[in-house]
Amino acid sequence: MRHARRRLVRRVTRSAAVGGLLLGGAMVAQAAMASETPPAAARPLAAAGRGGDAGAALVARLGTARTAGRWTGADGRPVVAVTDAAAAGEVRRAGAVAKLVPHSMNELKSATAALRSAPRVAGTAWAVDYRTNRVVVRADRTVSAGDWSALTRVGVRAGSFVHMERTQDTFSTRLNGAQPILSTGGRCSAGFNVTDGRRDFILTAGHCGPTGSVWFADGQGDRQLGSTVDSAFPGNDFSLVTYDSGKAGAGADVVALGGGKGVRITGAGEATVGQRVFRSGSTSGLHDGRVTALNATVNYPEGTVTGLIETDVCAEPGDSGGPLFSDGVALGVTSGGSGDCTAGGTTFFQPVTKALTSLGVRLITAAPATGGAAGGGSPAPSASSAGGAADPGSASPGSAAPVSDAARGGTTLLARLTDTRNVGPGLLVIAGSLVALVATRYLRAEQDRKAYQRRYSTTWG
Repeated sequence: MRHARRRLVRRVTRSAAVGGLLLGGAMVAQAAMASETPPAAARPLAAAGRGGDAGAALVARLGTARTAGRWTGADGRPVVAVTDAAAAGEVRRAGAVAKLVPHSMNELKSATAALRSAPRVAGTAWAVDYRTNRVVVRADRTVSAGDWSALTRVGVRAGSFVHMERTQDTFSTRLNGAQPILSTGGRCSAGFNVTDGRRDFILTAGHCGPTGSVWFADGQGDRQLGSTVDSAFPGNDFSLVTYDSGKAGAGADVVALGGGKGVRITGAGEATVGQRVFRSGSTSGLHDGRVTALNATVNYPEGTVTGLIETDVCAEPGDSGGPLFSDGVALGVTSGGSGDCTAGGTTFFQPVTKALTSLGVRLITAAPATGGAAGGGSPAPSASSAGGAADPGSASPGSAAPVSDAARGGTTLLARLTDTRNVGPGLLVIAGSLVALVATRYLRAEQDRKAYQRRYSTTWG
């Protein structure tokens, strides 16, 4: 009877061990397949919401005489500034939030037009703040007291809603001329890869270099990347750099985030005030913030740029031209601003949609998600064995070189199976099952040996 119980225990143990092997194998396979999702996708690089489309439709229907801008609220709902109760009721019936304000967009734009017509003062910037229903004018520390007084008089004449303020920072483009790493004119960041259907290009900032500027993928000037074939600055701030190879290569739809991570770009769109956005640059890496104003004007020392996106995202010298995006949608390229990523600051971006239209190119994009983003582009062209903007381990935003296996849309099966973070639990179950099987075999052999010894002990020497 005792031997029967032992045999039953051994059978149960062996069955459990075999079951454990099967379970562990299934866990490993499931983990490996699940890890195909790029790590960047786990990063919360999402917009604040899609309410901007509804807000835009309401503003278009009501007109600029009865509205004063739109933005995305903290809860993701669209907010529309209106000047009368009837318009507010229409906004609420459409499911948006209405905010009654005293001044219409027509009045606000009239004030910005007056500022633009005044003598230009380098070191100043202004934009309409939809949420406060004001035009905010800023001057940095380089602006003289006389110039500031003259500009203040223009603002006072434009209306009581024009708010004047000084800042201790300096408004400047984010080019770093002291470290010429990418272009002959100084160090910038690549923005997005674009194409005209025949050749591929890098979209970056116009102030980085005029037409004819030669760009390199390294600081020693050994790897020539391409040259600027079209540039707009001042007025606008975008340029087009053609690849010497003609093609961007693998990973052209990926924006580098640093640390071997990247995010796929699925289309182009318009920024919305209040929207959460992300910026990547070769100097300061990835930073996020929110859009604070649209159609901003900045008077850089090199010239005036209008129609910019204003944000509270920081940037530093060398970040110029880097991409602004949200939820995989390209929004702009870094123009300039004030402050830094230690103390914070204000950064302005050239809207990408205007740049694409003006240059006659489209983004090289990944397949858009269901519902798609505004704008778009064509699927990425076939990979070229030649050239990329940077080495895989130190790729710059918009570069053609794959940022990592994850940035190319997934790792190989072997890499996933050897990644202990993915398959660790399954391997532990398999290891435990193997130990159980070996233990049962050893115990069985040891019991048989002892039984034989007891039975035939008289024959042992």
